[in-house]
Amino acid sequence: MCYFESSPFMPELPEVETVARGLRQTILGRRILSVALGKTDFIDDPVALEQNLPGHRIDAVERYGKFMLLRLSEAAATNGNGGENTAKQASLLVHLGMTGQMAPSPAEKPLEKHTHVCMLLDDGRELRYIDARRFGRIAYLTEAPLAEELTRFGADPLEISKEEFVKRIRERRARIKALLLDQGLLRGVGNIYADESLWRAKIHPAQLGAKLRRKQAEMLWSGLQEILRKAIAMRGSSISDFLDAEGEPGEYQRRHRAYGREGKGCHRCKTAIRRGIVAGRSSYFCPKCQSAPRGFAVLPLPRRVVTAPIRTKQRVRKVDGRRLRKSIKATSR
Repeated sequence: MCYFESSPFMPELPEVETVARGLRQTILGRRILSVALGKTDFIDDPVALEQNLPGHRIDAVERYGKFMLLRLSEAAATNGNGGENTAKQASLLVHLGMTGQMAPSPAEKPLEKHTHVCMLLDDGRELRYIDARRFGRIAYLTEAPLAEELTRFGADPLEISKEEFVKRIRERRARIKALLLDQGLLRGVGNIYADESLWRAKIHPAQLGAKLRRKQAEMLWSGLQEILRKAIAMRGSSISDFLDAEGEPGEYQRRHRAYGREGKGCHRCKTAIRRGIVAGRSSYFCPKCQSAPRGFAVLPLPRRVVTAPIRTKQRVRKVDGRRLRKSIKATSR
């Protein structure tokens, strides 16, 4: 039997918020002097970056779901030919993909492998974008195209009210895991924090949103917000390649209660965490705490062959008046 599963890890709301906060502390107010590009297959319009970014000042760094927005000034700027041009209000839209990193670096520091964007700043540093797999996205967007781009995203899970959250979840007959991952419903939640919040609320990921009791939906809302805020405070989860704007990994992976814990004991009841596929994604849950809807297929636990070292003990016996030692296999009792 074949199961479809999407990419294993993509930075979610806490990871993107962590990077945005780091950039806010280090590049806010800096002006972009020039842009150098490497591979550009993840950039919407490379020419727009090269022609329009120089001269802009970075006025704000915001998170929007799983995206970062570098808000750029609309003040007059000097173009590359020494003349004056009036810069339009615009933003740089950045998605880190699976392996993307954005951080300032001394301009004299040698470029790391897979560095594809270098923006020279007015303080002598470079804002660099590094992405080995190039699943990210960068786009230079003026005000109207940006507004149109953002209309397809739903509410921020840290800003939505309890009443609105409960209403949106309970009026849909899709599986609750799929609803949490739906960026048109809630922007920023991904596989990790969907699983963690569902474990906290004791809701199976395959349960239908419309079948949740109001109390369950309310517990999910409060659990999701609490988990996201705690994850932000711990600088996100570093599962594979995620690093913050200072090149440091996050720490929230140490607090995971469901995600990636297949076969390990539930922190509540000690039952082994199991895995199933919901909305095309691996979903981790406790089969005891999170009752599955009828017909849900749980994946078999992977075979983990652990070869323990053979313990030996010494047996002493006398042969012809001599003491001989012989190692024998220790039998388990």
